Amino acid sequence: MVAYRQAISAKADPKADPRADPELRKGVLVLAVLSQLRRPEYGYSLRQALGARGMPIEEGTLYPLLRRLEGQGLLKSEWRIEDGPPRRYYRISPEGERLYAALSASWRDLVATMDNLLNEGGR
Repeated sequence: MVAYRQAISAKADPKADPRADPELRKGVLVLAVLSQLRRPEYGYSLRQALGARGMPIEEGTLYPLLRRLEGQGLLKSEWRIEDGPPRRYYRISPEGERLYAALSASWRDLVATMDNLLNEGGR
């Protein structure tokens, strides 16, 4: 009941309820990460790229996700030593490319559906 009252008092301001945005973002993290790994990136650079595009992610979320995606065969990684300490670079695998294409199509369909629902809801 408290959450409902808070949502009502927020008057449709998504920033007013700090739980709203993270709940929506959880479901799209895999798609967001895959979208940025068409070229090799190491964890910190990936985190910066996502943040710069409006999808900030905590290290404690990103690194386990990268390991999980690699374990599922969706990413490939390699250690490199370039200007500084050794870094693990990640890149989308062929299997990851297939999942990325499927998730992208599903995302576009979902966005279209939600646009219709939200626009109808404002009648």
